[in-house]
Amino acid sequence: MAIVDVKVPQLSESIAEATLVEWKKKPGEMVAVDEILVEIETDKVVLEVPAPSAGVIAQLVKGDGEQCVSEEVIAKIDTEGTEAVSPLPVKPVPAPTPPAAPAPAPAQAGGDKGDVAMPAAAKLLAENKMDAGSVAGTGKDGRVTKGDVLNALESGGSKPAAAAPVPAPTQSTSLPKVMPPPLPRPQARAAAPIQAALSNRPEQRVPMSRLRARVAERLLQSQQTNAILTTFNEVNMAPVMEMRKRFQDKFEKEHGVKIGFMSFFVKAAIAALKRYPVINASVDGNDIVYHGYFDIGIAVGSPRGLVVPILRNADQMSFADIEKKIAEFGQKARDGKLALDDLTGGTFSISNGGVFGSMLSTPIINPPQSAILGVHATKDRAVVENGQIVIRPMNYLAMSYDHRIIDGREAVLGLVAMKEALEDPARLLFDI
Repeated sequence: MAIVDVKVPQLSESIAEATLVEWKKKPGEMVAVDEILVEIETDKVVLEVPAPSAGVIAQLVKGDGEQCVSEEVIAKIDTEGTEAVSPLPVKPVPAPTPPAAPAPAPAQAGGDKGDVAMPAAAKLLAENKMDAGSVAGTGKDGRVTKGDVLNALESGGSKPAAAAPVPAPTQSTSLPKVMPPPLPRPQARAAAPIQAALSNRPEQRVPMSRLRARVAERLLQSQQTNAILTTFNEVNMAPVMEMRKRFQDKFEKEHGVKIGFMSFFVKAAIAALKRYPVINASVDGNDIVYHGYFDIGIAVGSPRGLVVPILRNADQMSFADIEKKIAEFGQKARDGKLALDDLTGGTFSISNGGVFGSMLSTPIINPPQSAILGVHATKDRAVVENGQIVIRPMNYLAMSYDHRIIDGREAVLGLVAMKEALEDPARLLFDI
């Protein structure tokens, strides 16, 4: 018998451990070389672990949901065997202890079997000062159930409790003290509808995925460590829409991909970053690190959470290159195929909430970056041009920035530069 170990791939230095999501094979099943055995989720991506050799799954060392680290053995393959050596050990589950039988509720004084209430019903009767004899029982041997009491409270048709005997008057030199009748209890009847409304409302508690937990940690870190401020501006998208419409067919025929709006936003952002380099910088302790390159992160929603893949050297990419790469990132995100290299780094990010219909937002900076551009839905709006009210397709841009290193002047002028590039897209072709 020849045993081959299946190990966790080498994780990046920033990732301490990962989680086994789902085994695709069981002990005793045949596998081929490079056949996917298990998915491993880190706080950034989901990795697929292929079989290092053909054979039979001899043992699963770790099961679904367990933690693992780099190079740890998680399974064994018998390259010569035809059946499993041993299955994944199953922890014994103690037999459940049968619940103790509830003590029978005491019978009401002077009542018959039909007047005996179940424990829950007896408690509810006591809370509402009702007699078991005033409620018709539908339980075994005519016992009163909790449902019988709730129905009686809802209908308000419960029988009044038997009146207590009135004591014979006694002689007294003073007038008898007359006690006022008790105040009505409106909440008594309201209790039943409230309880009925709150019943049958299921809840489910599930742990966060590693990716979701990591996103939450980073966003909270961003708000705690950055002095975030957001500036806004509006952009007339008519020139971009006209250019896009004019060249769409030729562009798609030439490059095999449709031209979208995101490539224009990326190009406009790069033009502004070149003019105001501090927006493309980051903070490292007490130092400001100015980056001489432009790695633009594109926020993408995936079934497992928000991810921000990076366009490397985006300033050197054409419109077609940008559109193809964004389409590739979107497909990878949906399929869970993004690699660690796709998500590492970045000097500036763009988040497009407009694809979901967002009109305005204040995006959160993706650390260690110092700024992020929020793009929103383009809608026809009434605007004033040359003293006349006209209809134009407007988009509201929002740029959040770290006020520790970026002053309001650079932030506002940077966003204005993006606006000017979008309202006159020919500038992007001539880099002016």
